[in-house]
Amino acid sequence: MEPQQLLAMLAPGQSLSGTVLAAKAGVSRAAVWKQIQILRDRGVPIEASTSMGYQLPWPLQMLDGKAIRASMPPSLAAVLGALEVHWELDSTSSELQRRGSQAADFSILLAETQTAGRGRRGRPWLSPPGLNLYLSCLKRFENGFASLAGLSLAIGVIVLRAMDSLGIAGAGLKWPNDLLATGGTRPVGKLGGILVELNGEYQGPCAAIIGIGLNLRLTEVLREQAGQPTCDLATLVGGDPPDRNQVAARLIGALVEGLQQFESEGFEGFAADFARHDLLRGERIHLAGASGAFDGIGAGVDARGALLVRANDGELHRIDSADVTVRRT
Repeated sequence: MEPQQLLAMLAPGQSLSGTVLAAKAGVSRAAVWKQIQILRDRGVPIEASTSMGYQLPWPLQMLDGKAIRASMPPSLAAVLGALEVHWELDSTSSELQRRGSQAADFSILLAETQTAGRGRRGRPWLSPPGLNLYLSCLKRFENGFASLAGLSLAIGVIVLRAMDSLGIAGAGLKWPNDLLATGGTRPVGKLGGILVELNGEYQGPCAAIIGIGLNLRLTEVLREQAGQPTCDLATLVGGDPPDRNQVAARLIGALVEGLQQFESEGFEGFAADFARHDLLRGERIHLAGASGAFDGIGAGVDARGALLVRANDGELHRIDSADVTVRRT
């Protein structure tokens, strides 16, 4: 018995005894208990009672590649080079990196869980099974790294477009690659993250591997482990989030359309939308990096997606390195 088999049996949210689960899987109750513990250790909130057995606090949907593809407009699904769903990877982006030139343009990998998911500056990305979305997309470009300025900001806009298509509001963008839930105009917690990694030539053919993590369901334990304010789609909609396969389909479809737009228009095609959702513009912020620290007021971004900050002495700074920490004060 594998943990994914057990999670699939519990996914509808109904209570099942250890005896029933063992019979369904053709294993012993001890084997069921072992897999229960593995899933709990990975962050799945499996509840247990002597009278009712094992149960999730709410139903969840296992990712299904065929269902995701079927939910996409055929014209967008036809563009995909691959659409794969894995139970476990170290990282969806790392797997695409390993495939290198063998990976087709617009290859999409999703994983139910990651053992070494990562965010910006090498920070770990918590990836419990069955609760959220972890996916990566490979997109090839012909004009080199120089043409990809502002790509991570454009991806943030693309994620918000996917949420808008699902009728979900209440999120904004924090330069360079954070998706934050908002209360009015103030961020209340991290909703998702974006990691763009480039390979290839500065002025020739290159590829971007775009990793996206999006929180659909967070438990209290996961919120504590995150070490920072967090939020999820369930909170934004005030109840159950949309079906995970539906969210995946909308997000992948938005990626196809958005990356095609970026290829032809660059960041210019996304600048107005980014400005509407920019959570740093007009806010007092503190920046810290290898070259030092200073305070100022966010002044938007320039045509290449660099952060503009008006320092306290009036000087306008352009920040184009992601290796800097930015926080609102």
